[in-house]
Amino acid sequence: MSRQIFNRTIKVDGIDLFYREAGDKKNPSLLLLHGFPTSSIAFKNLMIAMSDQYHLVAPDYPGFGFSEFPVPDTFDYTFGNLSVLINKLTEAIDLNKYFIYLHDYGAPIGLQLCINHPEKIAGIIVQSGNAHREGMGPEWDEYIDYWYNPTAEKKKKLIKFLSVEGIKNQYFGGLPKEALSRVSPEFWMLDWEFLKRPGNIEKQFELNCDFKTHLEMFPVYQAYFREHQPPALVIWGKYEIFFSVEEAPCYKRDLPEAQIHILDGGHDVLDTHFDEVLTLIRNFINEQAF
Repeated sequence: MSRQIFNRTIKVDGIDLFYREAGDKKNPSLLLLHGFPTSSIAFKNLMIAMSDQYHLVAPDYPGFGFSEFPVPDTFDYTFGNLSVLINKLTEAIDLNKYFIYLHDYGAPIGLQLCINHPEKIAGIIVQSGNAHREGMGPEWDEYIDYWYNPTAEKKKKLIKFLSVEGIKNQYFGGLPKEALSRVSPEFWMLDWEFLKRPGNIEKQFELNCDFKTHLEMFPVYQAYFREHQPPALVIWGKYEIFFSVEEAPCYKRDLPEAQIHILDGGHDVLDTHFDEVLTLIRNFINEQAF
């Protein structure tokens, strides 16, 4: 069975979207939605490992990875619009039923796919993707304050997360010393090269501010969980510094059959605890699809 990854670009609504694809389309499909500040490269190892039994698709959002940037002035840079764009991508490549992987920004994008197209969702895999207020601890307070009461002075302070130090912190923040050697350095370096493209930092700050829309939609997502009961696998790092580990068990309120796993990692357990995450995902999909 081939494990080859194909690197493709497709024009959707006039925007060139890059995506990686691997595996036989006859097999169960997994749509992999990356977080901030990364791209589909975060899933490359997973795609190679799983393409023997599964079909995998991993897009880059505009402004991330190898997708087009700058986006046209007519494109409103919000999670809702990114979700619409990704849905049109799935339709263009005939991806009609799939498991969905939600990491970080993948949650506001992917959960809108879930509520708007529940018939397409075979199951959800959550890695540090929040849908409850418990996941947003005091580290979010200044951002939430800015979203609702913006000032130039507040922005000057908060936009500092869009820096080389901020990008590195996405990978290394909170990790115990023994886990540091597991972090792939090319990830943050590539992220920074894409992020510092002219105009992108401002667009990324604009997108981050739209996270308030995600917060406001938590009750809608939870209603979707209760009504549709999608099979769910929730994976979290206990050293996660961006989305509190207190979020993970919240999924069981509306999805009592959800599988919850807390690993000894941080924000990117797929990179630092690859074997464990791979086994969890394989077992989860196999339970549902075979």
